[in-house]
Amino acid sequence: MLLLLAVVLTCVAVSANPDSTQVRRKRVGVVLSGGGAKGMAHIGVLKVLEKAGIPVDIITGTSMGSIIGGLYAIGYNAEALDSLVLRQNWSYVITDKENLRNQSLDDRSKSNTYFFSTGFAFGKRDKNAGGLVKGKNLAELFQRVCMGYNDSLDFSKDLCIPFACVATNIVDNTEVDFHSGRLWQCMRASMAIPAVFSPVRMGDMVLVDGGLKNNYPADLAREMGAEVIIGVTVQGDAKTAEDLSGTLSVIGQIVDVNCKNKVEDNLAITDLHMKVDVRGYSTGSFTTEAIDSLIRRGERTGNENWDAIIALKKKIGIDDSFRPVIHQPLRPKVLTEKQYVKSYDFGNLTKYDERFLRRKFNLGKNDSIDATTVQLITTCLRMDLFYQSAECDVIPESDGVRVQLSVGNRKSMMLHIGARYDQEEHAALQLGATVPLRTSVPVNTELTVRLGKRIFARGDFTVHPAFFTRPKLSYTFRHYDVDVFKEGDLDYDVRYNQSQAEFTPFNFDLRNFNVQLGLRWDYVHYLDKLGSDHAVRVTLPNQHFVSYRARVNYNSEDHWYFPTQGARFKAEYAYVTNDFTQLDVLDDAGNKLGKASGMHEVSAGWRMSFTIGKRFTLQPMFYGRLLFGDEVPTIFGNTVGGSWFGHYTEQQMPFAGIGNMEFVRQHFIAAQLQAQERIGKNHYILLRAGVGAQSEKLGQIFDNKALVGGQIAYYYNTIFGPVGAAFGYSNHTKKVDFFLNLGHTF
Repeated sequence: MLLLLAVVLTCVAVSANPDSTQVRRKRVGVVLSGGGAKGMAHIGVLKVLEKAGIPVDIITGTSMGSIIGGLYAIGYNAEALDSLVLRQNWSYVITDKENLRNQSLDDRSKSNTYFFSTGFAFGKRDKNAGGLVKGKNLAELFQRVCMGYNDSLDFSKDLCIPFACVATNIVDNTEVDFHSGRLWQCMRASMAIPAVFSPVRMGDMVLVDGGLKNNYPADLAREMGAEVIIGVTVQGDAKTAEDLSGTLSVIGQIVDVNCKNKVEDNLAITDLHMKVDVRGYSTGSFTTEAIDSLIRRGERTGNENWDAIIALKKKIGIDDSFRPVIHQPLRPKVLTEKQYVKSYDFGNLTKYDERFLRRKFNLGKNDSIDATTVQLITTCLRMDLFYQSAECDVIPESDGVRVQLSVGNRKSMMLHIGARYDQEEHAALQLGATVPLRTSVPVNTELTVRLGKRIFARGDFTVHPAFFTRPKLSYTFRHYDVDVFKEGDLDYDVRYNQSQAEFTPFNFDLRNFNVQLGLRWDYVHYLDKLGSDHAVRVTLPNQHFVSYRARVNYNSEDHWYFPTQGARFKAEYAYVTNDFTQLDVLDDAGNKLGKASGMHEVSAGWRMSFTIGKRFTLQPMFYGRLLFGDEVPTIFGNTVGGSWFGHYTEQQMPFAGIGNMEFVRQHFIAAQLQAQERIGKNHYILLRAGVGAQSEKLGQIFDNKALVGGQIAYYYNTIFGPVGAAFGYSNHTKKVDFFLNLGHTF
């Protein structure tokens, strides 16, 4: 507490009296231009200014310059900014993706199945519309790092360093200079690149990137009392006609041309101007590697101007004995520390939503909150309660904080689109729609349709009470047209329809963990079975089954397709019957011979990732499926092949080197070791080696010839999913297998 008080007093003293060192000197203003990701270079220049002992009495900025400047003004020094920007996942921050680390595995699966998801509120205007990205993740990041400064403030009196930033009001095409307000909101408005990020609405103003009117606001610094101005710009060279070949480059050029307003006049009043060389980078270069390189380029630019910086000390009126105050973040543990909550304000939420949140997060019982809980609450408002936008402000008060929630319109539905291609199925399209019902307890209805060789349709009705379980009722229809192979050669083709109805009263989610207990009904309608020569057509008898099922699913992997750490575990037990207790015994023609006890199905799979160095990962995996009982219906028999679990049929298990579906015996276990090497950022080379054992009786599983296979694959990870190909060989098929995959798996 004493340390906190000392820092506060220091900030107040510096803001109120920049000459607190008793050395009479001129006030120094630092001006940071806009430039998107290129603005990260400002951090490197600030490092050099700190090293040189240059005081910063005023700071102004536009767009990314406003973010770096605003955070510097509340105490994030250059080293703190370096650490902060490098540990962010910018591919998440600059999108509207949800943070699904603490959401259900089902929600995470959807995000890795569909390349496009969006929400609709029919008949309602979305106030956050107007750009490809609404900027919710940017806003949440700014709120977290500015925690303690999220109330309306006077930027000249309430921050450690007086600050101002610029936005553009597109209603009347005027410049808006922010000297006060909610800091995070002003920074967000200043960097709302037109057509990319949605504008920020304040009263009757619609605000976008300030660079359109004043991309280098040295005049603001002068108006605020700066007598010596040090400026940094990160604009690249002028583009030629050949450079303008894409949508983003055209938009960028429109912004850059307009950003020349006032620049020459403001450079004329600058005492030291430093232009960073940003060749090779663009406004969208938000990768960790690019940000690190841009910061180093900024530092290099500062060092190249070292003599000019030192010479400027004389004009400022200081010498080498002067040591400016280098601020520390007012609250260095702002992202993790808990704060005492005095009250909750639920704004425009319904009483049902308020009750739901209080129960889910124990808001009436917990007397503290941290940044992680804030994000969980806003994610819940968008995911579980279906609001288009959600904000959770933590507002400091005398002896605690007040938590204020506000939401936008409720979404009428969510639409998901996924597409893929492989050389076996060719093109496939999957569509999903989720519609919330207006009930006191959140209820979602969901429809999923898959078009392609394997036609699929599923309807889900899920209740979302505040307590731990989410009961679900589902109906699924699948049309199968499956080629069944035997030791690498086509044996027969079978076509059938399968209907499933499942009631899951116990459906428990806890971050990476899901447990389900339920009852399922299956009806199998066989269409026909053709031999490999298609000369003989066989009609099979239709069947129905009732099964009791228990599932456990755990997934802590850091990537859905190319993990480098974490584990994945899935296990299922099922007791399969025809009449809730027993199974019919059938002969080869499908005639009923009698009754037998039900079939027991036990399946499990486990995978771990161990990274060696920065790019190489080893992934051991063990899996298998054991079937017990006197009668095992063919529809539930063990099959292997394909590239992932459930590739062609629900119970199918992958095996390196076997591409098509093959039946194996009742008891099957396998082990696989995968070596994964990342090349560059998104290129992957995969080597897989697998061994499997099978038998009719569990005690004899190692008595038969082992299955051995291997595979080499290359994939490029895109926003549409993995794109690549694999070659494999196994001693079971004795043939080279080739598989081409484009897109997410489903």
